[in-house]
Amino acid sequence: MSGISLTFGGDPVFSDLDLVVQPGDRVALVGRNGSGKSTLMKVMAGLVEPDRGSIVVPPGKTVGYMEQDPQMTGFATLGDFAASALEPGEMYRVERAGEGLKFDPARPVETASGGERRRAALAKLMAEAPDLMLLDEPTNHLDIEAITWLENELKSTRAAYVLISHDRAFLRALTRATLWVDRGQVRRQEKGFDAFEAWRDKIWEEEDQQRHKLNRLIKSESRWAVEGISARRKRNMGRVRALQDLKAERAAQIKRQGAAELALEAGPKSGRKVIEAEGLAKAYDGKTIVSHFSLKVQRGERVAFVGPNGAGKTTLLKMLLGMEQPDAGKVTLGTNLEIAFFDQTRDQLDTEASLWENLTTDPALGISGKADQVMVRGQPKHVVGYLKEFLFDERQARAPVRSLSGGEKARLLLARLMARQSNLLVLDEPTNDLDVETLDLLQELLDAYDGTVLLVSHDRDFLDRVATTTIAMEGDGRATAYAGGWSDYLSQRAPSEPEEKAEKPKASKPKPKQEAQPKEGLSFKEKHRLEALPGEIERLEQEIAKLEQLMADPELFTREPVKFKKASEALVERQEKLAAAEEEWLELEEKSEGA
Repeated sequence: MSGISLTFGGDPVFSDLDLVVQPGDRVALVGRNGSGKSTLMKVMAGLVEPDRGSIVVPPGKTVGYMEQDPQMTGFATLGDFAASALEPGEMYRVERAGEGLKFDPARPVETASGGERRRAALAKLMAEAPDLMLLDEPTNHLDIEAITWLENELKSTRAAYVLISHDRAFLRALTRATLWVDRGQVRRQEKGFDAFEAWRDKIWEEEDQQRHKLNRLIKSESRWAVEGISARRKRNMGRVRALQDLKAERAAQIKRQGAAELALEAGPKSGRKVIEAEGLAKAYDGKTIVSHFSLKVQRGERVAFVGPNGAGKTTLLKMLLGMEQPDAGKVTLGTNLEIAFFDQTRDQLDTEASLWENLTTDPALGISGKADQVMVRGQPKHVVGYLKEFLFDERQARAPVRSLSGGEKARLLLARLMARQSNLLVLDEPTNDLDVETLDLLQELLDAYDGTVLLVSHDRDFLDRVATTTIAMEGDGRATAYAGGWSDYLSQRAPSEPEEKAEKPKASKPKPKQEAQPKEGLSFKEKHRLEALPGEIERLEQEIAKLEQLMADPELFTREPVKFKKASEALVERQEKLAAAEEEWLELEEKSEGA
């Protein structure tokens, strides 16, 4: 790509962009939502024509693009679409990809879901095996097994590829170079995604230093200009013009987009017991979703649900919330619960209505009509001001939701969710389409949230950062609890259980880590608590370190007294919890050794 410029009629998306993708490249394409990543990929694919510049693909080389919203008009089945560019007799390529990505090539196009259509588009690309694959969020709508299959395929391919993804674990495993789209510029580093954040922060630090030097120079030159008038009655016009040039340079600089101002406020504390499920069973069309499943969720826990697509994660979640009735067993909800729900299908958003209307017509927020204010955790805020906190501008406020990207829809849903007080937060696939910076903020927010969190996700990195307990939907009605996140689950599950032993597991019992077998003399509850405490202690230590780092700022008290007060209270609370957790661990450890 040489001298590429693109404007879409407004500010330039790219200007004089030069970019080369080499054979065998494995590139992460990163940047904030709305920075132009998908647009750049469409220019690479030849789907968007630039205003200026040229794109050269060497003779004999092919480029393939995974469409986000594939057009399947004229195709009877997903398999027909996926095989449309293949030679006769090569349908086996589609069937192989379909097996790994878990979609049925025989599925009629007219009955296929959006997720199945996307998987068919990905299978089409994998089956065609071009020299350069352009993959825009390929892991969306894939479960962890399918993500692992795709990861292994891309590790073994000889083709080059460029990846856009929010899945850190996926990017870390696959990339060797990084393209960073930032304010119309595209920078390249010959290191994979793992090195991206340190590189980005270094560039931003250098940028801040240069801006600081420029501001000091402008201040100095401005003082000279004023003093020169009164002292000499005659100014050096060359120096004045230089000052004007400096000011023009500063004005032309494009400011970095700030982070979304996410905030969660827990409502009144719920009871200590949030959910108690006993002996749950549920089946659909002869398929067992869960059988003999029991679980207790205490206040403050972060419980993640993992498993293949179609395993019943959302169904189990709805049963635990009382939104769906089990065939057998019972669920008891705790007292004083205020539930906020993030829906993976985004059905809570009216796509034909504007962002403004979506925020001001939700009965759950206690308001209706087209007001100019929205109640945010009990306080009125102007709609536009609140939208700006989530990185939307004033022009977007009146635009229909259907005009938003996937990441922007996710941010709007978070804005609705976070306007409410809650003490039980339910997040069904919250990570789809969010950029890594927003994911970082969401994770920090959940760390500090004083309520309970139920989470469905296929993002392994996010699960490791957030979950304190993982419920694995393992098929045949088995749902097993493990302490910790995804990596903890992998280390705790038995490497291979005989089928006869796996038929009737006790779903509520977490499997112990193999390196730390259950100890004699402890009740089941005490054994489970002993295994869970080290993770809880580590989390508290990390939170304390963050708070201490925040309060190390000597100007925080005078600059933001409310924030300082909250941080002080949070620090004391977490130090008390840490002391109690360490004492509890010591008592249980001594009891187990004494036995």
